[in-house]
Amino acid sequence: MKPIPTFTKSEYQFLRELILKSKNSTNAKEANQLSQELDRAVISKESDLDPSVIRINSFVTIEDVNAKKQMTIQIVLPSSADLKESKISILAPLSVAIIGFKENDQVDWELPAGIKTLKIIAVNNAEVPTS
Repeated sequence: MKPIPTFTKSEYQFLRELILKSKNSTNAKEANQLSQELDRAVISKESDLDPSVIRINSFVTIEDVNAKKQMTIQIVLPSSADLKESKISILAPLSVAIIGFKENDQVDWELPAGIKTLKIIAVNNAEVPTS
């Protein structure tokens, strides 16, 4: 069974607004998938949110369960995305697949080549210094 994503109220509302702005963009499919995830999400108070839940700006280590390969990414706003720095847009398919989930959750990620199973190994929500 697929885990249920968790968001704070402010993050939930922010993502809903981002989806509305993205409806006509090249990310329309991902925005729609994110909307479906938000539809089934649990809304948590900021103070009650598990610190290992993936949020915007989280650093996340994930593992492709079948290939046994790990990678670390940061989920960022579309304007901050930079693949060279492993900063992945919240509207990218990978981010949509894992946002709102937490350490040790396993999620299926749909790719053109088929479905990959990803395990969330580590989540770091420490505030990142902005330059």
